[in-house]
Amino acid sequence: MRERMARRERSTAAEGRDPSSGSGGENSLQGLTTIGVYPLRRRELRGEAMRFNPRLLQVRDVGEAYARLDEVGPSERGRSIMAPKMVHRVIRVDNLDTRAANILKQNMLSLGGEVSLPREVFGYGEAKVPAIISGTLKQYKALIARLKEQPFGLKILASELEEILKPAYDAGERILLLGGRQYRLGERTLVMGVVNVTPDSFSDGGRFYQTKDAVEHGLRLVEEGADILDVGGESTRPGSDFIPLEEELRRVMPVVEELVQRAGVPVSIDTTKAEVARRALDAGCAMVNEISAMRLDADMLPLVAERGVPVCLMHMKGLPKDMQVSPLYDDVVGEIAAFLRERAEVAVAGGVDPKNIILDPGIGFGKNLDHNLEILRRLPEFRSLGYPLLLGTSRKSFIGMILDLPVEERLEGTAASVALGVAGGADIVRVHDVREMVRVVRVADAIVGKGGPHR
Repeated sequence: MRERMARRERSTAAEGRDPSSGSGGENSLQGLTTIGVYPLRRRELRGEAMRFNPRLLQVRDVGEAYARLDEVGPSERGRSIMAPKMVHRVIRVDNLDTRAANILKQNMLSLGGEVSLPREVFGYGEAKVPAIISGTLKQYKALIARLKEQPFGLKILASELEEILKPAYDAGERILLLGGRQYRLGERTLVMGVVNVTPDSFSDGGRFYQTKDAVEHGLRLVEEGADILDVGGESTRPGSDFIPLEEELRRVMPVVEELVQRAGVPVSIDTTKAEVARRALDAGCAMVNEISAMRLDADMLPLVAERGVPVCLMHMKGLPKDMQVSPLYDDVVGEIAAFLRERAEVAVAGGVDPKNIILDPGIGFGKNLDHNLEILRRLPEFRSLGYPLLLGTSRKSFIGMILDLPVEERLEGTAASVALGVAGGADIVRVHDVREMVRVVRVADAIVGKGGPHR
């Protein structure tokens, strides 16, 4: 850049002009444009000023495609033909038979799309291979029609592709029923306030361990705008161990019973123990937040299915006691997505209504800093699983690592992660600082186009 500036100064000096001036040596910025901090005349960029105002458009789904087209005003027929061609999707699939992989590739290539396969796909024998498919909705529609006539599992792949692409055409109305209330997901992001009834929570250090303090805290969170309260009596901070059933019941039940009566919003129970969940549901809780995705207690799945309440299934690698001991992944987003999909399928097979399933990628639960950031960057990928997303980033250690700040000073970092989570498609954000995060969510919702009323 310095050499370029020097050449420019020599050139302007040879022409008898002040290098910092406008045309004719006058001290004017007319005709200048700026790249970074370095001013350039537009004619030096392109030979002349841009006359046609070219720009890249963001088109995430068919609805946005129609909106951009309507700004131009094509015919109705042209509009319907063009919209699916404007929406592009990149999909990864796994476990393909090598014969199926090659059929898939040839078909998509013939339609003008792309399929990327492992370099030595013909040498894999009986092994299963992944593939990355790239194309427009129009190309996918034609591909799916062809795959339905093909062997080697491609008929099943066709139906799975059809399912995963549905939201691009019409997200439909997604309703979450909580405690007799209907929440239209997509209209606005819900804020879940955390009520920790523990002496050793990472976030509040046992400030609300006593029943009276916990209840008052919960009521205050409702006043600040919480849509849901999440009550937990067992710390899941890294290195923690599980507590006895009776102790967890002693901590949470008085708080649950009082908040159910007084809060005026649905109350969720955060537990891995079926008996705790049963007692809390009997007392009026409307949801179960289950960090083990119903793996630790065999009675949890039949209980949730029988009661017909929403359940949040979270990804956790290991257990709280050892989850942060060098967690390793080959593909952190792919592995978490596969886990959550499998747990959702188990839940549905066990009788849970799919409309009652919520997924949580588990920020900070068996993930290092890079893992957490990758999850947040690629959060929209989890939306393709077809279930509402809950995101819990509040005050977590990855924020402390980035900012080098203790728990009590992570408000702004939490706000940044919550805003980006909303932009990435989170339906519920679980937070400690409700008043501040409600404001963050309202602004983020407005920016991404959610228009529903906030409390």
